[in-house]
Amino acid sequence: MRGRPARASLAGAAVVGAVIALLWIAAAPAAPPAPRGASAQRPQSAAGAGEALVYTVTLKDTIHPITARFIREAIERADRDGAALLILRLDTPGGFVTSMEDIVKSITDSRVPIVVYVNGSHAASAGFFITIAADVAVMAPGTRTGAAHPVSALTKEDKASPEMEKVENDVAAYARSLATNRGRNAKAAEDAVRKSSAFTEQEALKLGLIDFVCNSEAEILGKLDGRVIRRFDGRTETLRLGRTRIVSLDMTTRERFLSFLANPTLAAFLLMAGLLGLYVEFTHPGIVAPGLIGVVCLLLFALSTQLLPINWVGVGLILLAVVMFILEIKVPSFGMLTVGGIACLIVGAMMLVKKAGGGVGVAYGLVFGIAASVGLIMAILTTLVVRSLRRRPTTGPAGLLAEVGMALTDLDPEGRVFVHGEYWNARARRPPVRQGARVRIVQVHDLSIEVEEVL
Repeated sequence: MRGRPARASLAGAAVVGAVIALLWIAAAPAAPPAPRGASAQRPQSAAGAGEALVYTVTLKDTIHPITARFIREAIERADRDGAALLILRLDTPGGFVTSMEDIVKSITDSRVPIVVYVNGSHAASAGFFITIAADVAVMAPGTRTGAAHPVSALTKEDKASPEMEKVENDVAAYARSLATNRGRNAKAAEDAVRKSSAFTEQEALKLGLIDFVCNSEAEILGKLDGRVIRRFDGRTETLRLGRTRIVSLDMTTRERFLSFLANPTLAAFLLMAGLLGLYVEFTHPGIVAPGLIGVVCLLLFALSTQLLPINWVGVGLILLAVVMFILEIKVPSFGMLTVGGIACLIVGAMMLVKKAGGGVGVAYGLVFGIAASVGLIMAILTTLVVRSLRRRPTTGPAGLLAEVGMALTDLDPEGRVFVHGEYWNARARRPPVRQGARVRIVQVHDLSIEVEEVL
């Protein structure tokens, strides 16, 4: 029996160690994006005479605070290293407006010219603003951009409502400003916002939203060599890209981990799993593992709240659901508290993360399934606990009460009885009780019992 607690302790130590490692990674100071590839092993100063350093960075994700910080640090590194160009490979469904604005500001403030190259599937919503904000905007064949209409963060409000109208006007003005300062088609940029217009690469090129359609980065460099570009502040600059050394910048381990956590559906799952683990430990003390796993999940959820726009009303509803499940154990509500707890759990999970549009939001079908499953498991655990509390004891003195046996002798008032598979000295509550009569235990006194005849 001593091996089991030891194994539980080892498992607990392993889980705690994993949590400490994850939180250490998350709390570690941010490092500049790491270069990748053989050419990255050479020091920056080793570039030959006339050799231009070109950095490339990939954003293939939703746009959130971590990706925004990654792009900002990549641009800062390119500035420090005196790069001739930075190419941002972009493939995104969109993201948070504040994070998009951070990226756009980094691009417009950059000393190094920035090329945004839409080379995956699309640059929609927030990705459209990043594309038109670039010094040079390029799309690959088969890609698309646009569909930049703002989406309400809380509800599907009427487009004609004053609040949504103000938001739309603000975002449309932002699109016009970026397009105008970059010498691009301000009307088409505004249509992407107001009419949710989307454009293929050829349509975007024809409308003047982008500069080129290219199949590769080598083709981009060839077209830009010797080209005069206009910077955001109005200056002109001639690109010299005859001989280039391309260095790819990658996310650090910490950034990849935090980017993984910046997923609304994952955040909902972590909260559900954390509360379920703690509830299992509460209803079945001593198992240890569910409680530890629950703590880990809640700590990771707490970390993700720093990255996502959490709707705290949703969190409150989920916590209210847990309170209802606990009250069901103490208060006879005939299952109404359990039903209310399941409803609060599902509604809270569905509204846990504020919707930002552009591909950022909760996968409602998946979250509904997770919340319903967790609610059902909690309901089953609550039912088992309630039944165990109402079940009559089967051991000890309390377990003898109401047991039925047979009188072995006359009880007038004392004698012997056989009950519960044992022989007992007994005293009749209402003597006399004749030998052979059926008797029921009504009270236990140490090594004797008090019985009454069963009529």
